[in-house]
This record gives sequence, structure tokens and C-alpha cells, in this order.
Amino acid sequence: MQTIRARLSLNYLLVLALGMTLAGTLAWLAVERLYVDTQRGNLLAQARLIAAALQGSALPSEPVQPYSQTLNVVPGVHTRLLSEGGAVVVGLPLSEAFTQAPAAEQYASIPTSELVRRPEIDSALNGIPATAIRRVLITQRVLYAAAPVYAENGQISDIVYIATPLPSAGLPTNIILQLLGAIILAVLLATLTGSLLARRIARPLEGLASAATGISKGDLKQRVETESNITELHSLKQTFNDMAESLRQSDEAKKAFIADVTHELRTPMTVIKGTIETLEDGALDDTEGRGPLLTSMQRETDRLIRLVNELLVLTRADAGSLQLNLQSLDLGELAQTRCDVFSGLATRRGIAFEVCEVDSESTPLAQADPDRVSQVIDNLLDNAIRHSPENSTITLTIQQTNDGLECSVTDQGTGIPAPHLPFIFERFYRVDASRSRNRKDGGTGLGLAIARALINAQAGHISAQSVEGEGTTISFWLPAQ
Repeated sequence: MQTIRARLSLNYLLVLALGMTLAGTLAWLAVERLYVDTQRGNLLAQARLIAAALQGSALPSEPVQPYSQTLNVVPGVHTRLLSEGGAVVVGLPLSEAFTQAPAAEQYASIPTSELVRRPEIDSALNGIPATAIRRVLITQRVLYAAAPVYAENGQISDIVYIATPLPSAGLPTNIILQLLGAIILAVLLATLTGSLLARRIARPLEGLASAATGISKGDLKQRVETESNITELHSLKQTFNDMAESLRQSDEAKKAFIADVTHELRTPMTVIKGTIETLEDGALDDTEGRGPLLTSMQRETDRLIRLVNELLVLTRADAGSLQLNLQSLDLGELAQTRCDVFSGLATRRGIAFEVCEVDSESTPLAQADPDRVSQVIDNLLDNAIRHSPENSTITLTIQQTNDGLECSVTDQGTGIPAPHLPFIFERFYRVDASRSRNRKDGGTGLGLAIARALINAQAGHISAQSVEGEGTTISFWLPAQ
């Protein structure tokens, strides 16, 4: 299995090879065409100069020199002319005999009929200088140029016919070497740049892979540097760190949950075990003494059952497997019914209930599960009673809002300190930790967590507002029918 750095480098080299091949081919064709066009212009200029010399000026008597591009002083115009030994002057009119070809064809004799079929000769006969390229001896490419020579009467009297061989490779050797050198240098620079780029991209990903490996082994403190000039890498690193932090918090919450469940289960089981041992030691025969012991054991057993049921509700809510019976629900009537159920407990503590239904005649019905909503209201009333002072009032307000119904439970208790308010719906969270030791007043710490889970399962939401020293309001919203 390849590393990402190797894969990036390989892919870059493949793209580079394809790009360089295409670019090199196009560059070769462009340079070759430019070279041939330059040769055409120069050779045609030579033919014209020779033709002009034959029209009245004598040819230069300088020694014959090979054609050289470096002798040009103006593009396309020669300062030297090829002597008669390098050019063929074809006299007109043409006879049916043979005509000597230029030096590039080794001065071979060709029939006149074949000569006039050559396009450059035909163009020159019509007064237009022209060039052409054809192959000689199968492999050799030759560039030809033909220009007319005019007599004093303005008629074409002769044709200057000149030729020069072209490189078999298409370009001269020195130009080929220069092109190859430029290509090799470009490949080396591109390879080096690609390697550095692949390393720059791969290094953060390798860091991410290392951190992910650490997390998979249980080290949830692993983090990566988020600074990066590449937007996608920066986003990926930030997301990874957020995920790692979420995992850490989930792990801590899981450990805390397990510790809380263990604590909540251990206490009643210890009481039950101690009661059983007491009964076994002879208290069972004590008719008067065994009553309180059995009552205590029953109370702790009920507490265990309630705790297990609450945990079961939360587990099903987390798994999305709560069985809901959604139907039309009169939320105000249900609130009054639940207050009646708790009225005995509230009366013993001098607490009164007040149900206030705003604009009850036009209040719509809610779309909810009556049993689950009853469970939510029961939890809220139980909390409100336990935290309300004697001779106070707990108010339930039902009102229509935001295409739904809102139910608020307000007490006149001590309130919740602001730092604790965001966490009161967490499992086993208690504002006053000392209440956890008081099994009679402290509850299980799951009531509000269950309320939130049940309301969320019915497409609603729940929130809390509190002023320390004045009281707390817990409100939940459910969609209307």
C-alpha cells in the first residue's frame, strides 16, 4: 500500500510527463515550422536577388561560400548570393529536352515536362516567385525556390531555380540540443517543485493520520495544528480537533454516567442487603421491629425499579426507539389532571397549584403522546414541589406560541445559579451536590434529562429560566395539531 506522499508524487509525475510530452510536441512543431518558414523566406530572397542580378547586373565574383543564416543582415535578405554553381538558370522557352536540376539533387537531369509540373516552377512561369518542399532519394527533404527573370521588354526570359537540403530530423542539431536541454531542465525543476508540493500536502495529512492512530488507541488528548495556507486542510484539521474534543467529552460523560449509575444502584442495594442481614439475625421474629425494616427495603426496591425504568427510557430515546402514540391532546386539561394527582403531596407541604390557560377558547390541541407528556409534567411538578418553600404557589401556564403550545411550570423556590443553568438537563446533574446524599429529597438526577428526551422525541423543545432567590420556570413546547 502506497503512502499519500508517494501517490501524490507519482500522480504529479504522470501529469507532468503527459503535459511535457504534449507541450514538447507542440513546441517542436512550432519551432520546426518557424525554421522552415525562415528557410523559405531566405531561399526565396536568394532566388529573387539572383534573378535581379541576371536582369542587368553582373553576379558577384566573390568566392563561393556555403549558405549560412548568420550572414543575414536584414531578415529574409542575403548579403551573399550563390554563384552559378549553386543555382540553375532555366532558359525560356522550354524545349522538350532535359534540364539540369539544382545542386541539392546532385545536378541530375530531369525531363522538361516533369520540371514544369513542379508547383514552384509553374508559379514562377506565371510571374510569382514560389517555394516548395519535396523528398529526394526517399529520405532527404529539400527546399526549392524559383523566381522569374525578366527581359528588357518585360517578358519572362529565364527561371532561377535554387534548392537547399533540410535537416533530416526537421531541425538543425544545435537547435535540437537546445530544445532537449530546455526540456530536461524544465522536467528537473518541475519534479523538484512537485516533490516539495507533495511533501507540503502530505505532511499535514500524515500528522492527522498519526493523531487518528493515537485516538484509536485511547489517547483522546491528541490534537493537530490548525494553521495552514490550504483552506481544505485548515478545515479538515479544525474538524478533526472538534471531533477529538467531542469524543473526549463523550468519554468523560460516559465515565461520569457509569460512576453515577453505580453510585445510585449501590446505595439502595446496600440498604436492602443490610436490612436482609438484620432480618436474618433475628429481627424477622420481632413483629414490631421488622415493620420499619420491611418498609425501608420496599422503599429502596421501588427506588431501584424507578431508576432502572428511567435509564431504560433514556436508552430508548438515545436509540430513537421510543414507542410514541401521537394524538390530539388538550394540554390544559392534562396539566390540571396531573396537578390533581400531586395535590396530596403538595398540600402536605403547604403548596398550592394554579393552572392558567391563556385564551383557552381559541387554544388549539397539541399533537403529542399523552402518557409521555404526563411523564414530563410529573417530573417538572415533582422538582417544583421539592424545591418550593412552604405556603408557596406553583403555576402552570398554557399558551399558544409559534404554531404550537407552550406549557410553563413556575415555582417560587430558591432558583438556580446562572453557572448551573445550562447543565440542568444533563443526566445525574444536581445543582446542590449535598442533595444526592438525601435520598428523600435529592431524586435520581434523571428527571429533567428524561423530560428533555421525551419532548425532543415529539418534535418539541424544552428550556429553563431562573432568577436566584426568586424561582425557576421550566417551559416546553409541542407542535399544534
